[in-house]
Amino acid sequence: MLSRFTTLAIALSFSTAVFAHDDIPDLYPQSALYAKPVEVIPYVFSAIGATAPPRYENSGHNNNLSFIVTGDGVVVVNAGAAYLLAKALHDEIKAVTDQPVKLVINENGQGHAMLGNNYWVEQGVRVLAQEDAAHEFEERGYNSLEGMKRYNREKSEGTVLQGPTETFADKYVVPFGDFPIEVLRLGPAHGAGDISVWLPQQGLVIAGDIAFHERMLPIFPDTDTAAWIETWNDAFVPLGATYVIPGHGHPTNMAQVTRYTHDYLVYLRGKVGAHLDAGGDLTDAYYVDQSPYKNLDTFDELATKNAGRVYEAMEFE
Repeated sequence: MLSRFTTLAIALSFSTAVFAHDDIPDLYPQSALYAKPVEVIPYVFSAIGATAPPRYENSGHNNNLSFIVTGDGVVVVNAGAAYLLAKALHDEIKAVTDQPVKLVINENGQGHAMLGNNYWVEQGVRVLAQEDAAHEFEERGYNSLEGMKRYNREKSEGTVLQGPTETFADKYVVPFGDFPIEVLRLGPAHGAGDISVWLPQQGLVIAGDIAFHERMLPIFPDTDTAAWIETWNDAFVPLGATYVIPGHGHPTNMAQVTRYTHDYLVYLRGKVGAHLDAGGDLTDAYYVDQSPYKNLDTFDELATKNAGRVYEAMEFE
């Protein structure tokens, strides 16, 4: 299979793709998926989610649902935010290959990574997650499910809570296929149990939520932005990836995800740090200048929240 591996312009051309704003309609109306899967490089496909928040119109498909055709079975990355999304992705996989899905990997413990798990378990497929992500879903899965039901209404039908069937701590090597696939916990990043799927022979990383593109990243109350930057510099960059499928946004390259993830975190911490040094309070911290990133989708929803959460963390660093 690897003899057919060639550089495809599509992987890098996505770095300048049109953004998926709220006012752009569903790109694949015949499916529950927001967009039809595209072949990023040979044998690696991704259904790119909306860069808007999850809502009825996009069926909760606002993250990237990827799959790898290994030559000896299919590896899926992300179960989807609902039973119907998992089924829709499986339908697309079956249109591409006769190889069975053998493994589903949850990129973290969030609903859009795990709420489709019960569909895959019904098919007899193993579901893998990092142990912290499994714990996160056990603690917060009910809230994720109820939130999904509120926006997805009848589209939530069939979805029930189902955690991963197996977990790992730091590294898991997929035990089948014609080329190496490594599932890596690189360190603290966006949320509990974030992982990346690394294909060293292809130079491609399915980054999960360690990397964002085209939309503003959200900072959760328990996100450690300093540790995220450290993980990026010490573990993510040294992979040396040529192609990056981020957790959100189109496939691209390291320069683009660095710009919208690492550089944004450094910039925001710098602005908030200067505000703290000047004796500024939380009320004004919400409005530190983030205008260099105002072009990103979800800026209006997230910029002030992000600044406030960074202030609250940095106040005690």
